[in-house]
Amino acid sequence: MPSTFKKFIENLVRGKAPGPSTSFSMFHFFLALELMAKKPIGRNKLARELCVGDGAVRTIIRRLKEADLITITKEGCKLTEKGLSVWKTFEEIFPKRLSIGETELTKAGPNFAFLVKNSGHKIKSGIEQRDAAIMGGAKRAIVIVSKDNHLVIESISNDVAKQFPKAADQIMESFKPKDNDVIVIASADNILKAKRGAFAASWILVDSKKKE
Repeated sequence: MPSTFKKFIENLVRGKAPGPSTSFSMFHFFLALELMAKKPIGRNKLARELCVGDGAVRTIIRRLKEADLITITKEGCKLTEKGLSVWKTFEEIFPKRLSIGETELTKAGPNFAFLVKNSGHKIKSGIEQRDAAIMGGAKRAIVIVSKDNHLVIESISNDVAKQFPKAADQIMESFKPKDNDVIVIASADNILKAKRGAFAASWILVDSKKKE
């Protein structure tokens, strides 16, 4: 994915000028766009869905509006054509985003997983992604790579189907990964934190260079 997309989103979140630390992250902008892609949403409901305060949600809405990604209607915040285009790019990068039930790999939950397209070559040990997930609010995370028609967890399993057959079946059925795709599964105290952790781990793979 071109670096311009990632830079655009990060600059949007960062704002135009230095200021006080914010109570929102890249994930909140991603989730806001995901919610608005389904249907228009009002400010109060958006704040509840994002679990942020009134000041934070006002800033998120203002920045999205200034970037011409949303418009404000009677029904609420709605994506513009540019906003829909940005969301389409997100969906191309993360085409599958699902809550995951309990398996041999996900005994503690709730769990949420992201499929990251064509990024397996960027994984070295998975530690960087796991650390990002924990920083994002997860308690733990697993990074799985689709490689040569089977699932691999670096330093843990060269063939997930042999060691964790139920988990492998669930992942293959739910995500249908292609070769070199990555599945990041994050576990947390609640589903929003799990999703935020999975996003954080997945986001650092966007436009990152291959690990040597």
